[in-house]
Amino acid sequence: MASDYEQRDPAQGYAERRGISFGERIVELVRKVVPEKVRNMFEGLRPSDEVVPSTASTVRPELETAERKAAEDPEAALRKSRTKALVRHARAVDAIFDMQERGGKASPEQVKELQEARRVFEKVRPYGSHDAEAAYKKNPELVREAAGGQVNRAIRALQLETELRTDPSRRADRFVERWKKLDHTSQRQYQAGDMSGYKATRSAMGDMAKSLERDPQLESILANRKRDLGIAFESGRRLGQELAFSHGIDLGRGRGIGI
Repeated sequence: MASDYEQRDPAQGYAERRGISFGERIVELVRKVVPEKVRNMFEGLRPSDEVVPSTASTVRPELETAERKAAEDPEAALRKSRTKALVRHARAVDAIFDMQERGGKASPEQVKELQEARRVFEKVRPYGSHDAEAAYKKNPELVREAAGGQVNRAIRALQLETELRTDPSRRADRFVERWKKLDHTSQRQYQAGDMSGYKATRSAMGDMAKSLERDPQLESILANRKRDLGIAFESGRRLGQELAFSHGIDLGRGRGIGI
C-alpha cells in the first residue's frame, strides 16, 4: 500500500490526464477566485527584467501624474511664489536705496526692474509692493534682510501694513502711537546732546506729517485726535501742516523709493 506521501491529488491527476500541468491549473484557479482589482495591487512589484504588458506603459504615467498633482499643495505653491516676488522686489528697492546713499539717482534699468518687480508682486499678492514699501520706509533695514533672503521680519511688517491699510481706525492708532514715540525720542536725544539722532528723528516726524497730504482718509480720522498728537490749538491749517507748525519741524522729504 502506498503511503500518504505518495497519494496524488485527484484534481492534479485529472488535469494531467487532460494534458494540463498542475502549475497551469493553479493559475487558472487564481484567475477565477482572485478579483482583477486585487491582482493589480501587486503591479510594480515585479522584477525589473520581467516583461510587463504593453497597457501598463500607458497607464503608469497617468497614475504617476495624478499622484503628483494630488501631492501638490496650492497654498504652499502660492506662498513660495509670494516669497520669491518679495525677495525680487526687495532687491530692486535695495539697489535704489544703495544708489541714493551714494548720492546718485536710480538708473533707467533700476527703475524698470522695480516696476517689473512691483507688477509680479501685485500679481501674486494685491498691494504687496505698496505695503512692503510702506514697511521699508519705516524700517529700511528690512530691505537688506529681505533682499538677502531673510524674509521673516519683512513679512510680518508687510502684514502689519496690510492691516493698517485696510483698517482705518487701526491706522490712526498706529500713527498716533508712532508719532508720540518719535516725539519722546527726539526730546531725549536733544537733552542728551545727540544732535545727529535728533535731526534724524525730527526728519522722520516731518515725513509722517507730510504723508497725511497723500492720505485724506487718515487725515480725516486724525482730525478728532489732535490733542493726542500734541496740537493744543487750531491754526486753520491742514493737519499735516498743523503738526509741523505745532512741533516746529520741517516738512522735508525723507528717504523714499526715488521715482
